[in-house]
Amino acid sequence: MILVTTNEVPGMTIKKNLGLVRGNTIRARHVGRDISAALKNLVGGEITDYTKMMAESREQSLDRMVEEAESLGANAIVCLRFTTSMIMQSASEILTYGTAVIVE
Repeated sequence: MILVTTNEVPGMTIKKNLGLVRGNTIRARHVGRDISAALKNLVGGEITDYTKMMAESREQSLDRMVEEAESLGANAIVCLRFTTSMIMQSASEILTYGTAVIVE
């Protein structure tokens, strides 16, 4: 599967547009991580537990989007985007979306 943030895949031609595909995940924070983050906030620096959690969330949402695109017969996704939003006090959503296409 080819994934690009551009409107086209360089050197290829879009033969068919299959429409919007998306994948999302919602993750809640862990109390233990919150305590660790609060302590890290006192001294500064990266909160690696949250960095890891967000990286895993991005990968999961990407995988879900690719799975949807493959079910439509796509071999590429163009205009790939990520967005995030807070669902509640301790939970965030990561949404990945793009346009499933067939390229040659």
